[in-house]
Amino acid sequence: MQAQKSEVPAIRLEGITKQFGSVIANDHVDLSVKHGQILAILGENGSGKTTLMNMIAGIYFPDHGRIFVDGEEVVIRSPKDAFKYGIGMIHQHFKLVDVFTAAENIMLGLEEKGKFSIKQCEKRVKEISEQYGFELDPSKKIYEMSVSEKQTVEIIKVLYRNANILILDEPTAVLAPQETEKLFNVLRKMRDDGKAIIIITHKLHEVLSLSDQVTVLCKGKYAGTVDTDKTNESQLTEMMVGKKVTLSIDRSEPKNCTPRLKVDNLNYSLKDGTQILKNISFTVNSGEILGIAGVAGSGQRELLECIAGLRKSEGEILYFDPKSEETIDLHSKKPLEIREMGVRLSFVPEDRLGMGLVGNMDIIDNILLRDYRNGKLVFLDKSDSKELAEQIIKDLEVVTPNASTPVRLLSGGNVQKVLVGREIAASPTVLMAAYPVRGLDINSSYTIYNLLNKQKENGSAVVFVGEDLDVLMALSDRILVMCAGAVSGVVDARTATKEEIGLMMIRNKHQKGNN
Repeated sequence: MQAQKSEVPAIRLEGITKQFGSVIANDHVDLSVKHGQILAILGENGSGKTTLMNMIAGIYFPDHGRIFVDGEEVVIRSPKDAFKYGIGMIHQHFKLVDVFTAAENIMLGLEEKGKFSIKQCEKRVKEISEQYGFELDPSKKIYEMSVSEKQTVEIIKVLYRNANILILDEPTAVLAPQETEKLFNVLRKMRDDGKAIIIITHKLHEVLSLSDQVTVLCKGKYAGTVDTDKTNESQLTEMMVGKKVTLSIDRSEPKNCTPRLKVDNLNYSLKDGTQILKNISFTVNSGEILGIAGVAGSGQRELLECIAGLRKSEGEILYFDPKSEETIDLHSKKPLEIREMGVRLSFVPEDRLGMGLVGNMDIIDNILLRDYRNGKLVFLDKSDSKELAEQIIKDLEVVTPNASTPVRLLSGGNVQKVLVGREIAASPTVLMAAYPVRGLDINSSYTIYNLLNKQKENGSAVVFVGEDLDVLMALSDRILVMCAGAVSGVVDARTATKEEIGLMMIRNKHQKGNN
């Protein structure tokens, strides 16, 4: 039975403002959440969600505004202060000591009278687990745990410290669908027990299935709060972006599919002997999009970098050249030679300027940096470099004074658009796009999804690695599922279910992928 909700908010923010240099991260933001309620904080990357929550958690201190806990104004200058007021934050990147057990990590930093008792801690962890439905062995080492188990340790750590207000930052980013649903069931039990829960996310379907209310931030400003049962994806998207956006992926049927790339029994290990990729086998066809699904750290990045020649691997990587009709072993080629054959990797890293863009050069020169003159250009098929740059700026809504602006003066998201647009403009025979929409607004994301589909229609073989399983299923023709560096299987994206793919993402049993 759900606990009685107090009319006094568990936490209330009034006019919170935070500025970093000339950048205003939060601009007079209001927010409140009650005990026994789940509030979703929704907004694009860069909208100020995490910054706002970091001020509640004591990591940042607001420049202006007031914070109230249970009706009393408080000052939170550190995480220690936050815990004093019953506030605990579970960050997107875990802060755990790998060689310690779950219980040892949970006790770490605690100030208790008398002698610490690991047995007492393990007992209390088991009690919390049973109360809310967690599955955790308190004596298990962190390095032996799955990602979802590590997240459980982080949540129990704040509950152990008697937190009544919990903040979770993008908690499902590293989880398979089944793990996400387990987490949501736990959060619902915690809500029913009277906890106030704030979840930061950008996934609309999760917001609608979990939260009681949604507060939307748009470019650092408060855009409004709505009851979840009285809203929909279109309204929330419009609040996030500030304008109406059409959310649809125009997936076409594959045509004239012929093998373009074949990977057979690929293995890759680090210098210390740690095996990252295990007996990977699959085929990519022209005229199709092959999605790659897997929880974070399953080997997706390493796989694409092996194909692009950036990492030395064992096994076969065969490229079927459509011009010469030759079969070429990519292991014998250097990265630049692989690119010149039309096998392009567009990977969006944290350091976007580290992937072939020169900060001091303008957009035009960066787009033409690696000789795209021989490629058929997607953007209106124009050969003039300035017109091409301006078309990319227009199609991807790159925010820049003009095409002659140095790339280093652009924001990270706009640099990313230039990077992705440049690779697409090359009309490669194989386009490997890894996380191409990370950090982009919804409108730009769907523009890129549809541009990838156009590449497929033009006969390219497209490999797409994404973080959103719903998008992978809507955009791809087939989906290769990875788990712990191995292929769990390849499924038809049109007929497979989210649950089926989710089970494959977390299955530990090694199984060689089929074509």
